[in-house]
Amino acid sequence: MRLNSYDGWSPLREVILGSAENYSCHERELSFDLFFHPEMPYDQMYYPRHLPPGQDGAKGRSPIKRRYLEELNEDVEQMAEILTSLGITVHRPARLDPGTREVRTPTFTAGVIPALNVRDNCIIFGDEIIETAPQVRARYFETQFLKPVFAEYFRRGARWSVMPRPLMTDASFDISRITEDSPPGELLEPIVDPRPSPYDVGLEMMIDGAQCLRLGRDVLVNVSTANHALGYEWLERHLAGRLRLHRLDALATDHLDSTVLALRPGLLLVRSPQIADRLPKRLQSWDMIFPPEPRDNQFPVYDDDDLVLTSRYIDLNVLSVSPDTVLVNSACPELMQALERHRLTVVPVRHRHRRLFGGGLHCFTLDTVREGSAPEDYLGG
Repeated sequence: MRLNSYDGWSPLREVILGSAENYSCHERELSFDLFFHPEMPYDQMYYPRHLPPGQDGAKGRSPIKRRYLEELNEDVEQMAEILTSLGITVHRPARLDPGTREVRTPTFTAGVIPALNVRDNCIIFGDEIIETAPQVRARYFETQFLKPVFAEYFRRGARWSVMPRPLMTDASFDISRITEDSPPGELLEPIVDPRPSPYDVGLEMMIDGAQCLRLGRDVLVNVSTANHALGYEWLERHLAGRLRLHRLDALATDHLDSTVLALRPGLLLVRSPQIADRLPKRLQSWDMIFPPEPRDNQFPVYDDDDLVLTSRYIDLNVLSVSPDTVLVNSACPELMQALERHRLTVVPVRHRHRRLFGGGLHCFTLDTVREGSAPEDYLGG
């Protein structure tokens, strides 16, 4: 089938599901710490203090325990089986070879991770693939693992664009939100002393596909940094005349899909009424589901040396496979009940270590083919 996806709820026909094969560690360096650093008041209480860099003697790499990796792989493969059982064609990224440990560019060296959270570094707008400008150095070449899938869609007629690739020197990143003057507290760590580079060009565009909420002809884009603002400007120019972009200022730290998701026309899953009050006026008229607060027993208990990356709201990160069917983490019965009260069919999916790997069901998937021939106008004018 040809590439076709304008929203997050139309009947899903084809999807890319990420791979966790040969994931081994997180690399602690400026871009990683900046991306996973909490600064939103409603997030801060949920993030543990990061471990100091260099704990394993290899730069700033924090190894991941084998049992977590084995269980993650089990859960991802079960996701593939569930999607297939629903009649959805599942595509997979190329496998990360275990011998590929790091990549080098003229400006940095970084470890390599597999293409697991495939929602982040690309986005589908109708019949076009856009590879976005990455924010984390270890993920700089991540879309290379998706090339075989993207190339097949291109052969079928898809458009394929790549945003300008950032140099990613220390000076490329907007660190203004995190300084030595940040509010004190054991959960916050300042990011200071960026190193100069002969390749410095100043702030660069960096933005993730998961910062976009697609609503047919309209696309909401979360902008929290100067890097995001440059990425938003590129998207706005690139999509001019085809789609309408709406800028959301700091609705979330980076990604929107654990803050607000559209489950079908007229129905949103929203983290809190406070978030709802900051949505565009036309969206505030939609029905909204406010999920129950996460409970401790919904998450594994980790050791002090385990690096936890996401807030406890990660399970809002659900995947709609049709306007009336949604995949939800099986560890969240109260959330499932809340969705069922709105006449949604819930498909439970096991996903144990979402907080260690920075993504839920929505993050791990990229919908490439959904039904529908043109973008609908849900917001008007």
